[in-house]
Amino acid sequence: MSSQPDYIHFGAYTDSTPSNIAQAVGSAASRVMGNRNLRVAELEDWETMRNAACNLRNHTLLNLDYYLNLVDQQVTKAGGHVHWAKDAEEARQIVIKIAQEHQVKTAVKVKSMATEEIGLNAAMQEQGIQTLETDLGEYIIQMAGCGPSHIIIPAIHMKKEEIADLFKKNLGVDAPDEATQLTATAREQLRTQFLKADMGISGANFLIAESGTLVIVSNEGNGRMCTTLPDLHVAVVGIDKVVPDWESAGLLLRMLARSATGQKITAYNSFITGPRREDGEFGAKEFHLVLLDNGRSQILADPIGRETLKCIRCGCCLNVCPVYKNVGGFAYGWFISGPIGAIFTPQILGTQAAAELPFASSLCGACVDVCPVKVPFTQILLHLRKRVVDGDEFAQPALSLPARNAAKIGRLAFGVNWIYRFGTRILPVVTAPLSKKGWIEKLPAPFNRWTRVRPFPAFIGSFRSWWHKNEKTRKVD
Repeated sequence: MSSQPDYIHFGAYTDSTPSNIAQAVGSAASRVMGNRNLRVAELEDWETMRNAACNLRNHTLLNLDYYLNLVDQQVTKAGGHVHWAKDAEEARQIVIKIAQEHQVKTAVKVKSMATEEIGLNAAMQEQGIQTLETDLGEYIIQMAGCGPSHIIIPAIHMKKEEIADLFKKNLGVDAPDEATQLTATAREQLRTQFLKADMGISGANFLIAESGTLVIVSNEGNGRMCTTLPDLHVAVVGIDKVVPDWESAGLLLRMLARSATGQKITAYNSFITGPRREDGEFGAKEFHLVLLDNGRSQILADPIGRETLKCIRCGCCLNVCPVYKNVGGFAYGWFISGPIGAIFTPQILGTQAAAELPFASSLCGACVDVCPVKVPFTQILLHLRKRVVDGDEFAQPALSLPARNAAKIGRLAFGVNWIYRFGTRILPVVTAPLSKKGWIEKLPAPFNRWTRVRPFPAFIGSFRSWWHKNEKTRKVD
């Protein structure tokens, strides 16, 4: 497991969570999902595209060493500088060193999951370098002092009234709770920051190996501001973002836009190959690419876990997930939430730190059905659950011996018919003293972990017994 900074830890993003988070997140996610379904329905060959994208991502991961070396060669050939970072600490130090060598005082960022992953903002601030998020959603949550609750809509948990209050408090401006005016307010505030920034920081949606081209998609235009106005541009990109060629990027861009926001194509698609040309007018004068491993090589070594790296970060799995829509992004404890967070985080931070996440799923498979690159979420979740309980070649068991024994007893109880039927009869009797109006408010250890935060439904017997009990009173149409 790669090292992580102190300020990135499981549970770090639990502050500033609105009380109405489930309602706000559920409503917004369902709306985005509806737009996605409309755009996908327009394509008769969507499933063919999914199969092609899945095969493409598998091919790239199996040949990642070749394509990464090609990226290094092509970026260098174009006049850029390539840095390899084995973990979060090394990546942070590389970026900070570049900034200090150029006497950077202010930096502007276009949204990057990789920089969230390594905790770059806090590290830059500690060195006295003002670092400002410029995506509207990231700008809002940076001001609110919390992390993202969605990987592409980071402020999905906040309503416009809350954002208006935030702007009034932090910017000292009259900000009506109307989306267009709030956007205009943010644009006015950010415009001067783009012009005076010493450094632009970005991630990348894709990295095209055959030309060393950085691909950034956005709907706000700030990506181009961050990467062209400052003389210095640093991109921090996970090694899993590599695609072989332009044709591959074209396929994935079509699928990303539809799956992420329900658009045929995003408003801004930027392609950056190295620094500004000698005869050019636009672009940074100096370009640095930081290729981030941070545990991805270890994931790559796991034949089942490897498929996690196929993800193109569209967020579609979050929008369809019943668990995510009911608990929101902060419950996942790190910068990446939903089904992809449930399989990515335990493999990056380790199952000792994030043992609960593989179990944060109903295994309904909705995420598998909509994923544009066919990530087998349920298979990976079961694989990681086994790792948590029994351990494997990649990690020791994350559960204590008593907990592992309890899990085995539970598996036996659910797997043997007569034991299960006996349990459905005895549990309602045994737990009756703890039940109150259909709920159990307190359970003994270790089950009290549940009842510390919510009541447990009282045991009322099996569905079969209920069926037989009410059989005489049922009416058959």
